[in-house]
Amino acid sequence: MSFFKDFREFAVKGNMVDLAVGVIIGGAFGNVVNSIVTDLVMPIVGRLTPGSTDFSKHFWALSDKAQPGDTIAKLKADSIPVFAYGNFLTVTLNFLIVALCVFLLVKFINIARRAFEAEMLVLANQKAEEPSTPAPTEAPAPAPDIVLLTEIRDLLKQQAKG
Repeated sequence: MSFFKDFREFAVKGNMVDLAVGVIIGGAFGNVVNSIVTDLVMPIVGRLTPGSTDFSKHFWALSDKAQPGDTIAKLKADSIPVFAYGNFLTVTLNFLIVALCVFLLVKFINIARRAFEAEMLVLANQKAEEPSTPAPTEAPAPAPDIVLLTEIRDLLKQQAKG
């Protein structure tokens, strides 16, 4: 019964919502990275290599049945084995770009966290240096009319006694 209770608490606490948001943002981020690699990086890499500018089309057909103009899709449809190194390089480059972005994000978060902790330490030190209770000060001298009224009261008390 504890398992279901734990799962219900996990789902109700909002962790599922956080996870869903992370998956959606991750999917969108994956599309952005894929576009960067496919539309920006790979044409440059393809330009630097001999042949086509689309690097993902680089492959070796592993059969004598393949014809010189065949595409990867046609060879796969004909069940001809294909060593698609261009696609592998594209996926690897995608991974490296995602890893770099995540690394930079984590590095930025760590720098921001350290700066925040340092600022909190400075504020804590400043607070510790401030006196926690104000120093006792002397009561201000009473006004002259208050002094006169106090003397009159004391005289009246003495006369009443005797």
